[in-house]
Amino acid sequence: MNDEVDNPNQENVELPQVDVLVIGGGINGSGIARDAAGRGFTVTLCEKDDLGQHTSSASTKLIHGGLRYLEYYDFLLVRHALQEREVLLRAAPHIIWPLRFLLPHHKKMRPRWFIRLGLFLYDHLGGRKLLPGCKSVDLRKHVAGEALKPEFTRGFEYSDCWVQDARLVVLNARDARDRGATVLTRTNCSDLERRGSHWLVTLQDRRTDKVSQLRARVVVNAAGPWVESVLNFEQSAAHEHGVRLVKGSHIVVRKFFDHPFPYIFQHGDGRVVFAIPYEKDYALLGTTDVEIHGDPQNVSIDAEEIEYICNAVSEYFRQSVTPKDVVWSYSGVRPLFDDASQNASKVTRDYVLQLDETAAPIISVFGGKITTYRKLAEQVVDMLNRLLNCSSPAWTAEASLPGGEIANADFAGFLSTCRQRFAWLDDDVLVDYARNYGSEIDRLLRGKSSMRELGKNFGGGLYECELEYLVDQEWAESAEDILWRRTKKGLHGLAETASKVEEWLQKRGIHSAA
Repeated sequence: MNDEVDNPNQENVELPQVDVLVIGGGINGSGIARDAAGRGFTVTLCEKDDLGQHTSSASTKLIHGGLRYLEYYDFLLVRHALQEREVLLRAAPHIIWPLRFLLPHHKKMRPRWFIRLGLFLYDHLGGRKLLPGCKSVDLRKHVAGEALKPEFTRGFEYSDCWVQDARLVVLNARDARDRGATVLTRTNCSDLERRGSHWLVTLQDRRTDKVSQLRARVVVNAAGPWVESVLNFEQSAAHEHGVRLVKGSHIVVRKFFDHPFPYIFQHGDGRVVFAIPYEKDYALLGTTDVEIHGDPQNVSIDAEEIEYICNAVSEYFRQSVTPKDVVWSYSGVRPLFDDASQNASKVTRDYVLQLDETAAPIISVFGGKITTYRKLAEQVVDMLNRLLNCSSPAWTAEASLPGGEIANADFAGFLSTCRQRFAWLDDDVLVDYARNYGSEIDRLLRGKSSMRELGKNFGGGLYECELEYLVDQEWAESAEDILWRRTKKGLHGLAETASKVEEWLQKRGIHSAA
């Protein structure tokens, strides 16, 4: 943007104008920017940190209906989520893929008939077409039963999907940009002011502290944990709803079972805990629900959460998991819609859209989950149609995300073709590129015909050509962006990989905000 002004408050400066300013570069904000840009609106998205840096990269990394929400009679949420599960699987089959979950029956908890009924509803509420249904299993014969304690003899197998969550955010932002949106990372919305039928927006580039302004006809407040802070900019903005900030934490340990099946376990407090094969050599365990009341900016797991997760999964596995087994952990704050539930685990995962039409409109997003982000975005942009007197049709339900242009969503067939086309590429590297970038692998490997041409090897499977791609195409500006969000190569790299990446970025003149 070339809209920097010497005096941000100067009235006679001709400011750039957009139809829509989206505040927040998580999954909801990126999805809204994508949908709006695809319908022809002029859009600017600003994110104060990296895309997906907070809530959206700290999920359990599932596209799922939410089996446990059935207990809270959240049937509509489960139905919508199950429908979206199939839409998203078609849109991005490289970063989203099916899983078969194993749910052991615990005789001291929910009865088998109750679980069977729930799974029957789960199979039929959303009009399942792509994924196989549930079935009962004998854990004494099932490969996933070998890692469990002998008292767990019966269980169920059912379908849900995995997602590389941070990449899902980036791909939505990519598509938004490709359709004309301006995406500003490390850019804080430092002030909002109603000026008649428009908003006067003040933006601050956190890398340089430079301030710029623009005018927006509508503001979409998708700031997640900071949604109420954005509303506090403008005293006239309605503040009808609120959020509950609930921290969810996960731990990663060395994989201690030898099969591809993830587990979902019932816990004595009524929650469920997952144990999911992760990054080939690891297992992802979680999650927790801890209500917080402080700053959501830099949350981290605490000892009690680690103990909780270890104890919960150790109740089921022959091999106990202890805090000393943890090789990595992450935490995020879920900005859940405040439905006045006393128990944080029972707070709805559905979303509420608040529209304030007092003069210049602002739409605020409260709550939501990754699985339903596309539908949320569609509803927001339908509202924009009315507010801006447009009639642009919805389009994202049938559209692929960047890299998702894979015939019949057949990733196995796509991978087979890649192996033929890029026979010179080490297979581990090829599978990694195919999974992360899908059909964008052609752009990543353009002009390359040998491993040597991938450039410097930074460790953990990270080569210079991928670094260049992530910087040029995906707003990556730091080692953390690259090693822990755009990829998970931080788990596989050497101790010095991060410092080498930072040195490479600095030589390129790339300096992210602190």
